[in-house]
Amino acid sequence: MDNGKPAALSIFSSESQPFTAVVMLDTSASMTANLTILNQAAEQFLIRLLPDDRAQVGAFNDKIQLSGTFTSDRDALVSALSELQFGNPTRLHDAIAASLDALRGVDGRRVILVFTDGDDTASRLGFKTVLERARDEEVMVYAIGLESNYFNGARVVKTRPSRDLRKIAEETGGGYFELEKTDDLAQTFSRVAQELRSQYLLGFAPTALDGKLHKLDIRVSRPGMTVRARKTYLAAPATTSMQLLVSLR
Repeated sequence: MDNGKPAALSIFSSESQPFTAVVMLDTSASMTANLTILNQAAEQFLIRLLPDDRAQVGAFNDKIQLSGTFTSDRDALVSALSELQFGNPTRLHDAIAASLDALRGVDGRRVILVFTDGDDTASRLGFKTVLERARDEEVMVYAIGLESNYFNGARVVKTRPSRDLRKIAEETGGGYFELEKTDDLAQTFSRVAQELRSQYLLGFAPTALDGKLHKLDIRVSRPGMTVRARKTYLAAPATTSMQLLVSLR
C-alpha cells in the first residue's frame, strides 16, 4: 500500500542479493568488561559473509573508528576487530552518520549493523538527522541493544540501550533485537546474517511523484507472519521506480 492505495508490483524476487555492510560496535566504558565477548559475537556475522558481500568494521566511544575499506576478506575483517579502540562517552548518532558516509556511493544493498548498550551521550548530530539520512539514502539499519551493569568508579550502573535504535530499524526496514544477557550476542549477530539472506525484493512504479514522504504498508495473507520493511519513501521526481526489501518472521 502506497499512502493507503494498492500498488501493483513490477518486481518480486526471493533470490539472495549481495550486500555491503558496516558493523559498528559500542566500545565505550560500559562495555569494557564485555569487549572480548562482543568481538566474538561480531565474528559470527562476519564469517557468514559470502564472496560477493563486502564489509568493514568500526567502533564508537568518544571517537569514531572505521577499519578503512570495504572487503570480502573475512579473515581481514575478523583481525580488524582486535584493532578497534575503546573510550568513554557514547557517540551513537555520530557513529551511524559515519557509517552512512562510508556507504555513500556504494551500489546495491547497503546495511548498517550497530550495537550499543546505552544511550547517546556525546554526539554532535541529533537522532532526527541520522534517521532522515538513513531513510532518504535507503540504507537498512539493524540494531542490537544490550542491558548491562558496570562499575563507573563510584557505583554499579545499569545501562539500557537507546530507544532510538528500535525506531531507526523499523523506519529503514531492518530489525531490532534487545538483549539482557551477553550469552545471546553471538546467536543474534548470526540471526542478522541469516535474515539478510532471507529477504524478498519488491518493486513498483509510484503513481505520484509529488516530492512528499509517502507511507508504505506491506501486508501478507499468510496468518501469523510479521513483516519487516521500510515504512516510508520520498516520492521525488527522480524516483521512477521504488524497490524495497521485505523480511518475514
